[in-house]
Amino acid sequence: MTTWTDSGIRQTSLEEQQLYDHLLYCVQVESASQLIERFQRLFLDGARYVDPQIWLALEKVAMDKRAEQEFKFVLNRCCHILINRWQLQPHLQGSIQELVGLFENPPDPMKVQSRGARRLRQLVQLFTETEQYVTLQRLSRVMSESSESNGSRQVGTLIQRYPYLYEHCLLSEDSSYEHQQTVRQIQSRVQRRMEFDLSQYVTYQVRRAQAMRSPLPEVQERIIHPVRNPTLLSDRELGIALKQFVGKVQGPHTYRDVAQSFQTHTKQTASYKEFKNDLYEYLIASIDPAYGKRQFNERLYTLLKNTLPHSEAQKPTEFLIVRTCSQLLNFLVVESPQRPNHFTFVDLITNLGATLTTGLLLKIVLLCRKVKPYLEKRFSILFNHYESSTRDGVPWLVTSLENLNIAFSVHFGAADLSCLNQIM
Repeated sequence: MTTWTDSGIRQTSLEEQQLYDHLLYCVQVESASQLIERFQRLFLDGARYVDPQIWLALEKVAMDKRAEQEFKFVLNRCCHILINRWQLQPHLQGSIQELVGLFENPPDPMKVQSRGARRLRQLVQLFTETEQYVTLQRLSRVMSESSESNGSRQVGTLIQRYPYLYEHCLLSEDSSYEHQQTVRQIQSRVQRRMEFDLSQYVTYQVRRAQAMRSPLPEVQERIIHPVRNPTLLSDRELGIALKQFVGKVQGPHTYRDVAQSFQTHTKQTASYKEFKNDLYEYLIASIDPAYGKRQFNERLYTLLKNTLPHSEAQKPTEFLIVRTCSQLLNFLVVESPQRPNHFTFVDLITNLGATLTTGLLLKIVLLCRKVKPYLEKRFSILFNHYESSTRDGVPWLVTSLENLNIAFSVHFGAADLSCLNQIM
């Protein structure tokens, strides 16, 4: 079927390439409904396909001795040939859900006579148990018109709302360059829309507040068209989050001011050990002293003390700072999919609230922007871990995902929320 190079890159076989070229041609000349019917006949029915040469190529791929390990990559790429084309056209995006929906009830392998067709159906069933299929399902949810997918209350249906999760949740190990570009295009589009909706909501709230404060009756009675809160937070929770992430948090200083001041100070820091001590003070300034004194501050200090102890005499380098901030995010959020312990994160949210906890994480990312993707990855681990849970079962996670959305929009996005300063 395929071979692997020394660098771990899959090399496409002649038969695979025949399949890809066939679908690349079809996607240019056929409608979405025709393509879905073609896909059904080729991959799921496994019989009576109109082009015998293409069926023979697929059969050879399916009968290869490595097919159980390799076929998932082939089928995934075939799906994405269609998806990459459809996602560019809004009226065709619903076809992505229809395509992915074909796999929900895979046909019974025992109901066909052909050995090749039986093997193909077995491989399609195996595909539905892979990470590739999971990422396809997530992508389907992202492309759906509503995050309330079929009325489901599962956490997984919320993927559409969080573009910062896309690169970690919608790409798998074999994602092609074209698919990576597709995900980034979708991410950019959703991000822009979310930031626009947030800006519109903030502008509405500011105008409403100004009208209510006005001594002039005609201003108070002016009709201001309401704008819906674009988050899953209550209006009060969203107001608190915006005030926290846009406004002053330490005296007259915003999160950005505090981070820039710390960065300036770090340039003069003589040793990595001194940097870690300063970083500890920088972080606990955002922690409620009563909570910190119980055990959190001590655990944080111990973590920093034990981080790269052999480098303490060195001047702090970018490498040391990135490694330190990565270790902090492991400690504060979650370490890895293999070790998904997140007691500290839940404890922080329980005691400080999701907004202040997000602020603590934001301070780390503003200090070292290279760890922003690393923080996104931590949240994707939590999202994947609770994907099949109900939202009511993990309200702290949904609130945290929403707060991070706002924090990222304010500090790394293009949302214009400057009018907030008029009422803060």
